[in-house]
Amino acid sequence: MSTGDSTRIDGAREAFVIAVVNQKGGVGKSTTAVNLAATLGDEGRRVLLIDLDPQGNATSGYGLDKNQREECIYNALLGDVPLEQLIEPVEVEHVFVVPSTIQLAGAEIELVSSFSREAKLKHVLMPVRGDFDFVIIDCPPSLGLLTINALTAADGVLIPVQCEYYALEGLSKLLESVRLVKTHLNPDLEVFGVLMTMFDGRTRLSQQVVDEVRDFFEEKVFDTLIPRGVRLSEAPSFGLPVTLYDPSGRGSDAYRKLAKEVIGRV
Repeated sequence: MSTGDSTRIDGAREAFVIAVVNQKGGVGKSTTAVNLAATLGDEGRRVLLIDLDPQGNATSGYGLDKNQREECIYNALLGDVPLEQLIEPVEVEHVFVVPSTIQLAGAEIELVSSFSREAKLKHVLMPVRGDFDFVIIDCPPSLGLLTINALTAADGVLIPVQCEYYALEGLSKLLESVRLVKTHLNPDLEVFGVLMTMFDGRTRLSQQVVDEVRDFFEEKVFDTLIPRGVRLSEAPSFGLPVTLYDPSGRGSDAYRKLAKEVIGRV
């Protein structure tokens, strides 16, 4: 599918590529990828969301049926199909999705013997980077070969961190992976931002975790706090970003603020 010939919003030559990464599950990774893409689109930015998680949550989060498609990002990584043929428009203007299916689960094994296996995504993304302002990659909850591909292709890493006990547990391993990719594969890679998710202002714990994470990551932590909320949790089951499911809710407001912060940092 062609993404059209419209002029880039910011005049830049290439999209800024953000990998949304945390090897812990349930931290709001896919929720952030889906809703950040939507709010950046609402800001007039052209956004490509790549679902690199075999679970396909970002795919279904935009109402795309991951069980009824023959081709997905897996086919691009293995060289069967050009990435541009996999790009699909969604309900949010300026936003496009490259879907995932369970096929992708086999890619970790199939890519092991491939030449330049860590850079497959970077190479297939190159022809379309000029068509977008942002590319957002939703990564699986692991630090395997798919996530390494995302880090190799990315300009920046966005790390969602849940406001709960042991929030920082495991992050040292993630940061070590980022350091190794930066050293050996992608010298331009940086931690772009840390996002606090599932914040509950009624509890002292949530604020303590935010303070702890800010002590550790300092200015890398976004000012925006993503609240814990029923509507935000419900939206994916309706195949909608929260900005369409609950436009005036706290979750929508938070992701709109995050989009403005992201644009400001870029």
